[in-house]
Amino acid sequence: MTDSVAIWAPDSGEQAGGMLDKDPARLPLSDKRVLIIVENLPVPFDRRVWQESLALRDAGATVSIISPRGKGFERSYECHEGIHIHRHPLTADASTVLGYLFEYGTALLWQTILAWRIFFGRGFDVIHICNPPDLGFLIAMQFRLFGRRYIFDHHDINPELFEVKFGRRGWLWRAVVTLEKINFLCARVVISTNESYRSIAQTRGKKRKDDVFVVRSGPDVRRLKHVPPDPSLKRGRRYMVCYVGVMGEQEGLDLLLQAVCHLVNECGRTDIGFCLVGSGSSRSAMEQLSHDMGIAEYVHFTGRISDEELARVLCSADVGVNPDRVNPMNDLSTMNKVLEYMAFGKAQVQFAVKEGRVSAGETSLYAEPNNPVSLAAKILELLDNPAQREAMGRAAQQRFHESLSWDHQKPVLIAAYQRAMSRA
Repeated sequence: MTDSVAIWAPDSGEQAGGMLDKDPARLPLSDKRVLIIVENLPVPFDRRVWQESLALRDAGATVSIISPRGKGFERSYECHEGIHIHRHPLTADASTVLGYLFEYGTALLWQTILAWRIFFGRGFDVIHICNPPDLGFLIAMQFRLFGRRYIFDHHDINPELFEVKFGRRGWLWRAVVTLEKINFLCARVVISTNESYRSIAQTRGKKRKDDVFVVRSGPDVRRLKHVPPDPSLKRGRRYMVCYVGVMGEQEGLDLLLQAVCHLVNECGRTDIGFCLVGSGSSRSAMEQLSHDMGIAEYVHFTGRISDEELARVLCSADVGVNPDRVNPMNDLSTMNKVLEYMAFGKAQVQFAVKEGRVSAGETSLYAEPNNPVSLAAKILELLDNPAQREAMGRAAQQRFHESLSWDHQKPVLIAAYQRAMSRA
């Protein structure tokens, strides 16, 4: 990533639950204090932020987190696995511009209040803020006068997300672009989730190459353990196709339901069940759509589930599916579901999104962009060719372990912190 910072690699004595026989003084972030702020999801439900927190803890840092409350995560404060978690109220999922402004404004107020409380309490040396929104600099700059360094963790490309959600540009879109530029400018170091985001940081954000680090969101397979398949999850059908992820407008679940409708009504394939794991602003609408289409008996919505239940689903599925629409946002974003399917050795089907292909390569089939009939055909191709499906699944798991798992991301995360704290 950069020649000016040594990459730290954990040794074989380090386990998923912490450190064994470590001399704290020898750890790369010994005596450092970190504050992470995330608005999207509660922690530890937000897997990326939680994995980053554990990696920083294992490198010797004292870690505090500010996140929203959520179902199952209502406590205002708790210390979990040595991580200090502070939670604030958050309004319901917004769907209008005014709704987003209110959500972001109230969250920003709570985050500022909690950040100052932590600053005067256990303190922090580095403030690590995840978008969306691109307003982290408004908090981080308050602490620059005290010598605190700002790391921007770039989760979403907000100008593209705005355009996809609202279908237009205009003065608000230009404001989003400006906020993104300011956020990049104020950050000492940027953490990007893939090479496309890194390119944006260096072009739109004008960041130097040595100040941008790619830390992918690969799952930690030691926390998502393989278990025997559970035939009952197939609900009496021969095959099960699974979807894992957020259920929002841009995730293309309506296209997936159209594909299911085609498989049932046009192809006569009543032997396939679909398990849709996750929740979000579009879940209720998608459940209703499945009833309106007459395919509800073939589609099972689980809602949010535990890691143990997720492992059961992934180990029992025959194929994974990623129906994200091909658009400027999804084309450049790495979806966690793609890597989770690979981690569990599942061949998958997705539309031809750029970063989806970068991650999965030849271990996925690619349907015509936003074409549900093509998506259905690719699903059938895998289900009806077990040898091809199993070979692709084995290759996916190997590809994941060789380059995409969380173990490969942790040293780069630590290097980003070392860069942020350097004088260069």
